[in-house]
Amino acid sequence: MRLDKFLKVSRFIKRRTLAKQVADQGRITINGKVAKASSVVKPGDELSIRFGQKIVNATVNELKASTKKEDAAGMYTITSEERLEKVEPEFVDDEEAN
Repeated sequence: MRLDKFLKVSRFIKRRTLAKQVADQGRITINGKVAKASSVVKPGDELSIRFGQKIVNATVNELKASTKKEDAAGMYTITSEERLEKVEPEFVDDEEAN
């Protein structure tokens, strides 16, 4: 499954277009490698996503073409979250400011 679709279906990121933008900015890695929106995600993959001043690490549990809101969180497991002290300007999340 494409990375942008996984992030949307799992509700990790609300919209697929936003997931694509985040990936195209180089803020997502899969198993330590910078990923594009079209990168393929498989169960067991380790994702690292940078949201503004926070980096979230998660493991992919399962893939589904669509899912209910209650079941979406089961598609991944958050393994860690870390806060960054200083944010580089190109990584500031515009949506958090609103």
